[in-house]
Amino acid sequence: MLRLPLFTYLQPRTLKEAVAMKADAGPDASYVAGGTDLYPNMKRRQQEPKTVISLMAVPELKATERRNDGTVGTVLGAGLTLSELSVLPSFRRSYRAVVQAAEFVSTPLLRNMGTLGGNLCLDTRCNYYDQTYEWRKAIDFCMKKDGHICWVAPSSPRCWAVTSSDLAPVMVALGAEYLLAGPAGERVVPAARFYNNDGINYLTKQPDEVLVEVRLPAPAPAPGEWDAVYHKLRRRGSFDFPVLGVAAWMRWERDTVADARIVLGGVASYPQEVADAGAALRGKPLSADTIAAAAEAAYHPAKPMDNTDFDLSWRKQMTRVYVTRALEELGRRRSTTR
Repeated sequence: MLRLPLFTYLQPRTLKEAVAMKADAGPDASYVAGGTDLYPNMKRRQQEPKTVISLMAVPELKATERRNDGTVGTVLGAGLTLSELSVLPSFRRSYRAVVQAAEFVSTPLLRNMGTLGGNLCLDTRCNYYDQTYEWRKAIDFCMKKDGHICWVAPSSPRCWAVTSSDLAPVMVALGAEYLLAGPAGERVVPAARFYNNDGINYLTKQPDEVLVEVRLPAPAPAPGEWDAVYHKLRRRGSFDFPVLGVAAWMRWERDTVADARIVLGGVASYPQEVADAGAALRGKPLSADTIAAAAEAAYHPAKPMDNTDFDLSWRKQMTRVYVTRALEELGRRRSTTR
C-alpha cells in the first residue's frame, strides 16, 4: 500500500489567510483543493510538501457570478467542484463545452472532489514519471523529479511530460481569463498565457499564487452565434486522462465562419492552439473541404511523444479524426439554430 508522507495540514478560512500561510511556510508548502492530483502524487513521492494548505473552506473560491458586461459573461470560482459545474441549467446552455469537458474528467466520485482550479492546474503526466518511487529509482529517475534525463527524449534538455487537463484546452479555445492572487496582489492572465510548453515549468502561475476565478466570455446574444465543443480520446469511457483532447470554438456571421480556434490537449506540455487550423476556417462556409483543411492543419504540428497510452503514430493520426468530428458537431448544431 502506498502511504502519504508526514506533513502539516492547514485550513485557512479566507483567501488572505491562505496566502499568508503560504508565505510563512515557504517553498516546502503546497496548496490543495480536492486533492485528487496532489495526494496520489505525494504517495508516489513525486511531490513532497512539508505543509499542505487546503483551499476547500475559502468562500471566495466558491463564488459564481453572471456579469454579461459585454466582455465577461460568467465568473466561476476556482474552488467549484467539477460536479457542481455540470448542474447549473443556465450554465449548461451557455457553456456546453465547459460542461462536456468537466463531465469527461475521471469518474463521478473524483468529480465530486476535484475542482475547476485543480483541473486547470493539473500536473503534466508521463509514463516514466507517474510511477512509484521504487519504479522510478530503478531507472535512475527522470528530470521531472530526482533525475537528470528525459527518458522519452534522452538527448533533449527539457521535460516532455504532457498536459492532462480536460478543461484547459476548452478555456484557451473560449478565450477565458484567470484571476490570480498572491503576496504581490492580484493579476488577470489570459488562459493561453497561463501555460508553458515545458513538462516541469508548465504554468506561468507563481508557486505562492492562488487561482481564484475563471472569467468566461459573454454568452452568444443569439443561439448559435458562437459555439464550442470538446472531444476526448482515451482507452476507457471513464477514469482515463486524455490521450488527445480537441477543443473547437467558432463564431458565425450568417453562413460564414467569422472566427475559429482549435486547441489540442495531450500532444504537448501545454494546450496547443493551432493557428493554421483556425485560419483554414476563417471567412469561409463550414463545408467538408474547409473541415478537411482545418483537420490537416491541426495534424501537422501535433507531435505526441511515446510517454502515454496508445501508439504515438496512431495518436497523431487521430488528430485529424477528432478535429473533423468536433467541427462536424459544431456544423450540426449550427444547422439546428438557423
